[in-house]
Amino acid sequence: MGTTTAPDPQQEGLAAYLDGLAKAAGHADRTVPLKDYCTGLLLPGERKSMEPMAARLAPDHVSRMHQSLHHFVADAPWSDEVLLAEVRSRVLAVMQRQGPVVAWIVDDTGFPKKGSHSAGVARQYCGQLGKQDYCRVAVSLSVASANASLPIAYRLYLPELWANDEQRRRKAGVPERIELRTKPQIAAAQIRQAVEDDLPRGVVLADAGYGNDGQFRAALTELKLRCVVGVQSSMSVWAPGTEPLPAKPWSGRGRPPKLLYRDDQHKPVSMKQLAQSLPSSAWKNVTW
Repeated sequence: MGTTTAPDPQQEGLAAYLDGLAKAAGHADRTVPLKDYCTGLLLPGERKSMEPMAARLAPDHVSRMHQSLHHFVADAPWSDEVLLAEVRSRVLAVMQRQGPVVAWIVDDTGFPKKGSHSAGVARQYCGQLGKQDYCRVAVSLSVASANASLPIAYRLYLPELWANDEQRRRKAGVPERIELRTKPQIAAAQIRQAVEDDLPRGVVLADAGYGNDGQFRAALTELKLRCVVGVQSSMSVWAPGTEPLPAKPWSGRGRPPKLLYRDDQHKPVSMKQLAQSLPSSAWKNVTW
């Protein structure tokens, strides 16, 4: 009498997840390459670039597998926004069963990369290396609970030398709709989209690379989002209860009039000066 093996819930769950991604990728001929690529990422092995993955997936047909993977990643016209939305629809609900969303995390990630032909590669700060070097940088927005986090938006940052070089853009296949945007501008657009999608709210967290940007902070205020963002200690601010006097009307001739201050006690101060002026009772520890 034969025996049957009970279905593995984890395998069934992974299969359903990959089927959802394949459907989001669009055309049916992308289904197999997408599943191969995801399998390659999950298999053991340090290097997750195309050729090592192809060797693990199809040791007898490495060249054919490499070509299939490369075409899917580099040439097939699928939308990363649609794929991320599919991931979000499946993962966010599972996250929320364990606890509510408590934060929206803004960050950027640097990927070391040499050469001048890959889109976005430039000499810039790379977090992985902790210094300036040739790399790509992507801006991301993640939602986080106390137990897990999930990237919901991911966008390549295109430095000015790339954004304004039509020939280089054309060779690398950068779409015309991708314009020069600063990292805070990219992050603000990602946050606006998350608000439009009515995602569960959390405190927006960002480091000084974003918090120093006044337009980014203004966007958070406009969207009525609570935030904790880093700023440089040298940033000038108005202490509570102080503000500049209205500037005199400018005729358009000569230099514009400077802001007027009531007296020396009511001028902008640095963040460091303001912090040092606060009484000890104003400070408290905040953890998350």
